[in-house]
Formats: sequence, structure tokens, C-alpha cells
Amino acid sequence: MPTTVLWLRRDLRLHDLPALGAAHEAADGGRVLPLFVLDPALLDASPVRTHCLLSALEALQEAYDGALVLRTGRPEEVVPAVAREVGATSVHVSAESTPYGRRRDARVLEALPEGVPLVATGCAYAVGPGTVRNGSGDPYKVFTPFSKAWRAHGWPDPAPVPDGLRWHRQTESEDLPGRPEVDPGVHLPQVGEEAALHRWEEFLDAGVTAYGEERDRPDHDGTSRLSVQLKYGTVHPRTLLADLAGRREQGVHTFVTELAWREFYADVLWHHPRSAWADLRPALAGLAYDDPEDDETVAAAVQAWREGRTGYPFVDAGMRQLLSEGWMHNRVRMVTASFLVKHLHVWWPVGARHFLQHLADGDVASNNHGWQWVAGTGTDAAPYFRVFNPVTQGQRFDPDGDYVRRYVPELRHLAGKTVHEPWAALDGYTEGYPEPVVEHKEAREEALRRYEQARA
Repeated sequence: MPTTVLWLRRDLRLHDLPALGAAHEAADGGRVLPLFVLDPALLDASPVRTHCLLSALEALQEAYDGALVLRTGRPEEVVPAVAREVGATSVHVSAESTPYGRRRDARVLEALPEGVPLVATGCAYAVGPGTVRNGSGDPYKVFTPFSKAWRAHGWPDPAPVPDGLRWHRQTESEDLPGRPEVDPGVHLPQVGEEAALHRWEEFLDAGVTAYGEERDRPDHDGTSRLSVQLKYGTVHPRTLLADLAGRREQGVHTFVTELAWREFYADVLWHHPRSAWADLRPALAGLAYDDPEDDETVAAAVQAWREGRTGYPFVDAGMRQLLSEGWMHNRVRMVTASFLVKHLHVWWPVGARHFLQHLADGDVASNNHGWQWVAGTGTDAAPYFRVFNPVTQGQRFDPDGDYVRRYVPELRHLAGKTVHEPWAALDGYTEGYPEPVVEHKEAREEALRRYEQARA
């Protein structure tokens, strides 16, 4: 009986995994060897993400009844070696869409033994990046028409776990490495299929109906918190969409739209790989930025932003949430990103790298294109002159100040929305909270001046 290899990457689950079904079918009554390669290039990228990855792998080992094989090394060396070791007839994967992943898979394909194909079935998205195109056959550049075409295209039903599945168990596996140390105050989520489905059930019961109103309130638990699970593929968006099929509440529609944003950004990256770290739109190529490596004052302001000590409470609460939870509410992500780019006049990759270093759900497509949306160099048609006011944003979306007080203890003595303007309170600075690093009105005017100069 043949043996096939299921090489897992961003699909760390048992259910709704088409590549598993393909590997089982190709084994034709034989056995499937599930493999995960501990690639040093990824393990060294971020302690937070590595911690979550190892959490997901621990859960997967249990779900696969101890059959998961772990090997450390470069995938183009490890995967062919394992295929030879077990005499595999094929290697099965979920299709990759990131520039790094596509290059890696090409190297593995080239290195596999002759006659052993690398078979891609399914991917990390409901609709594969590159699939949805406009009437002219071109990719979409703007979200709204993409989302309409994406919904109209539809997606398959969740894939069942194959009947009669048998694991290959005669191959040596390394032990799961210890999780990297993170700061003692950091509280990361449990990542794994069981945790993902449990959270999804909670959100379905109590959260999705009100999602349209609650998703912009960082002071409330109004989001699904599934972004980290989607990042590692412990749950597939198709599973979520299947559970929402036929529901007509506004909150459901809004939640599906947020899933569409994730798919849109993956599609943009598929068609424009350079946009991972370069401006998608060249119109603002001449915009002047301040470089923290060349200016100590700018460097100090950027460091204050990283630490959540800008003097703007809503911004600082978000940056401290990032450091303490490996996550930040999406509304606050926009405000904090806008502050770096348009108040401190720093190019967006500086912030994108900081986010990827600390976000448990750090995903290049969503993170970096979200930053570009804010910076005005991405998919939004007329965005640069949108400069989020960090005070009014806080007053609107954290009206009672609870979110700020949760993460900024120096302001817990201030009641209600007073917390958003400590300079207006007689005792606003008595607990050591810093004064603003820049003045909002002046920073906004300077941002718009640079914008007009770049367009001239």
C-alpha cells in the first residue's frame, strides 16, 4: 500500500482540510504521514507568533493521535528527505499564496524525488487568491467590487474527515521544542482547533448578531477574536461561512464582509508580491517621511509610540494592549497606525514590522495592506487626507473610557471620558502619564502639507 505525505503549514487542524482528503485518496488504502517542518526562518521571526505556533502544534499532535511528525530544517531539504524515507508516492499541501510560501514550495517541488508530485488542494481562504477577477479578467483594485464578486463566486462546503483514514506511524519525530520566553506580563491565547471552535460557538451564540454595532467598541468583547486561529489555520473561513449560511442579520453580513477583507488583501498580495513591503500605489512615492534612524527626536517619538507613551490615551491603550496580549482591536489598529504615519510622519513599514513582531495573528497580507490603507499608498482610492484624531476616536469608540483605563493604569483615577483628555483635568498627570509627543493640529497640518507637496 502506498504512503503519502501531508505537509502542513497554515492548516493546523483535522476538520475541513481538503489536502488531507487528497492525501488519503492518493494513498488508496495506504497510510498518510502528517509532517510539519520547523523552519528556522519562521521560528526566529517573532517569539509571540512562535509561541502560538507551538501551541497549535501541541493541539494538533493530540488531534492526530500522536501521529504528527516534526522535523527541523529547511523545507526543501526536510520534505524530500522524509518522502524518500517512507517511499512516498506524493506530497500533499494546502496551496500557498504569500511570496515567501510560493518561493519555498517551488524549491521543495524541485528537490522532491523524481516522480513524486507536490499536490496542492485547497488553501487558507474560502476563495483562492487570484481566482476572483473583473469582467475584463483583471484583478480587483478596490474592495467593494471585489467583495461583491467574491460573494457571487461562492465557496465549497467544508471538507469532511476522510472515512477509513490511517496514519503512518513508523517514522521518527522530533519532540516539540519549548515555547520561547515572552515578557511575564504577556497573556497569549490558546491556539488550536478545539479552542478555535469553542470560541466560534461562543461568538455564534452571543456575538455575531450584534457584531455590526459592537465590532468598533474596543471597550467591549464584541469581536470574534478568531484572527489568530485563522492565521494558523486551526479553523478555516469556509467552516465559519457554512455556519452563517442563510442568516440575514446585519451583524452576520458585517462579519462576512470582514472575512472578505482578509481574502481581498490576500488577493492583492497574490497579484502584487512587491506590495508586501513597498507601496502598492506609486502616486505618493515622493511623499517626505522622517527617518527614525537619522533623527534622534523622531526615534524617541517612535519609541514612545512602541511603548504606548505618546501622551494620547487611546493610542497608548492600543499599543499597550498589543504588548500585553499579542493582539489589538482593529479600530485601534487604524488609529495607532495613522498616528505613526500622519502624526509622526514615519513610513508605514516601520510600524508594520513592529506589529508583525508582536501580533499573535501577524499576517503579511492583512497587516501590511492594512497599514497601506491607512497610509494612503494601498487600496483606498482617496485616503491620505484622512487623519484620525486620536482624541475624538477615543471619545467615540470608548465613550466611558473603560478601554483606556484597562491598559493605562496612570489614568485610572480619571472618571468617564475625561480619561481621553488628561491635560484638561487638574490631576491628569499626577500618576506619571506623559504629555503628548506632538500636537494634533500641527501634526495634521504638516501631514496635509507634505501630501499636497507630493502631489504637486
